[in-house]
Amino acid sequence: MTRHALLYQAAALCLAYPDDEFRERLPLLTAAAPSELRGFLEYATAAEPRELAAHYVQVFDFKNRHSLYLSWWRDGDTRRRGMALVRFKEVYREHGLEFTGEELPDFLPAVLEFSAQAGPVLLTEHRSGLELLRIALADCGTPYAAVVEAVCATLPGPSPKDRAEALALARSGPPREDVGLQPFALIGERPS
Repeated sequence: MTRHALLYQAAALCLAYPDDEFRERLPLLTAAAPSELRGFLEYATAAEPRELAAHYVQVFDFKNRHSLYLSWWRDGDTRRRGMALVRFKEVYREHGLEFTGEELPDFLPAVLEFSAQAGPVLLTEHRSGLELLRIALADCGTPYAAVVEAVCATLPGPSPKDRAEALALARSGPPREDVGLQPFALIGERPS
């Protein structure tokens, strides 16, 4: 396994919900993980299980600006996101894998596991979202920021230095969609 593959697999475990299985794997993960993840793993080892779980929920479950769903960063809550999710599944199939997880196929831990086997094709495609997530996690001061930073450091090209550069990379962040009937005229009305 290459260094990047090992980092992706370890990062996938670090970014998953810290349940009992995570706690059981923590000693092995700490022994095998690349040095870039040591700070997070020390935090996870020292934290009480309930405290770590509560922190995870606070960081990832209540704020879209910390979304672990990569297509959200580019497509937001729009109809286009459905096509983006199909793209993830197609890439998995192209590499002989069928996505069967409980999460959506763009869930970062799932994408990282895939990347450990197939390379960073999906990570590279969604680099802008990863960078925005990295910056948002760093801004809130969570140890999870180091995990995403380590992943971003493996991707080609320099990481954006600040939010403005990342937003430019993402072309103004996730879009919003106002769904309505604007293209339709009332009966008897002529469209303008």
